[in-house]
Amino acid sequence: MSEEFEAVVIGGGPGGYVCAIRLAQLGIKTACIESRETLGGTCLNVGCIPSKNLLNFSDNFHKAKHFSNLGIEIGEVKLNLAKMMKNKDKAVTILTKGIEFLFKKNKITHLKGKGSILDKNTVTVTDNSGKKTNYKAKNIVIGTGSVPATLEGIKIDEKTIVSSTGALSFEKVPKELIVIGGGYIGLELSSVWKKLGSNVIVVEFLDHIIPGMDKDISTEFLKILHKQGINFKLDSKVTAVTVVKNKAIVDFTNKKTAKRERIECDKVLVAVGRKSNFDEDISKLNIKLDSQRKIEVNNRFETSIKNIYAIGDVINKGPMLAHKAEDEGIAVAEIIAGQAGHVNYNIIPAVIYTTPEVASVGKTEQQLIKEKINYKTGKFPFMANSRAKAINESDGFVKILVDQKTDKVLGAHIIGPHAGEMIAELAVAMEFGASSEDIARTCHAHPTFSEAIKEAALAVDKRTIHS
Repeated sequence: MSEEFEAVVIGGGPGGYVCAIRLAQLGIKTACIESRETLGGTCLNVGCIPSKNLLNFSDNFHKAKHFSNLGIEIGEVKLNLAKMMKNKDKAVTILTKGIEFLFKKNKITHLKGKGSILDKNTVTVTDNSGKKTNYKAKNIVIGTGSVPATLEGIKIDEKTIVSSTGALSFEKVPKELIVIGGGYIGLELSSVWKKLGSNVIVVEFLDHIIPGMDKDISTEFLKILHKQGINFKLDSKVTAVTVVKNKAIVDFTNKKTAKRERIECDKVLVAVGRKSNFDEDISKLNIKLDSQRKIEVNNRFETSIKNIYAIGDVINKGPMLAHKAEDEGIAVAEIIAGQAGHVNYNIIPAVIYTTPEVASVGKTEQQLIKEKINYKTGKFPFMANSRAKAINESDGFVKILVDQKTDKVLGAHIIGPHAGEMIAELAVAMEFGASSEDIARTCHAHPTFSEAIKEAALAVDKRTIHS
């Protein structure tokens, strides 16, 4: 038997590495197991970070091609995709190395290999050579994240039919790209490749995009993406994807009209969500799973085995988001240390990093109607925001939903420039139980995008100044 630890975290992604750091800060002897060569999980290696990098570069490329419209005269703008990909990889390397440094700084033992649970106090690490080493652990935290899901009968080969991982590493811009799924991942990567020159068609099963977000946002976002040249086949079910001579053929049927269509393309991105990632050792230990094969945890993040905890994408609580996992990681660490760790699942922001960005926190209008909560709405367009107009980024709006009686903010939804940063103000307001009046009476700097938040708060009582 090798070294013993007070806590072993399985998974070095946003939930796992943050949990390990907080455990170490609290004086708990900690090890973190990661099967990848680098720390950071899906998010840093093949998810959040590389996708945001490409979203930024592709947007800059697109803007540069149209600088002449702004009075900036330059020569021909050319794309060097290989160099762009190297810059993406550099950003990933810097950040993953940064986590390695944090592990050393906090004296966390980094165990490289695949982690599995032998029993409630023993974790096995299998390294790349197949060597197995057992470690004793007083507490075990499962934070193994998720993997891309696919549709029945569609095999992802990461060459012609790709997941988000493959779509972050194309060697050349596909002339024709079909994206199956109109959620966060599908639309972000649609945006990247459209701006780099692809003809993009998104096939979505529902009659609207970004399921789960406020319908006003969804409708406006669809209009903007259409205007940007992305095409959509909504309310459509994909029935088959086949590869013939390095080309993909996608068959789908419109659910309303029963009309069948077939489109040939260079690449197909399957972006139909993600599924929890864990070994079968979970079921062998009799750790309970729900109907969606997610690990059941209580309000202390304990599984059905009390000293084995779980966080992030593998559990049956909250959305599959990196920052949600981080908060859970901190909460679990504090609970193990005897403190009162807690996550407020009602106030977890969600962001889509396209141009414009989309951000949301709290209840949607549809949820309030379904829950029969009386509410009022305040809405303000960026078209009337001086900063947005000044830089020619005036698409979108801010929407705030408040309790009709108490004026307490129940939800907020933004589509527009820097929405992902702006949503934090509304999340803080909701965390402290603020009303729209509190926001409306808080002085906001001029000229800023955040003034649209103040105006939306004023709009709740129909007293906006600039619209």
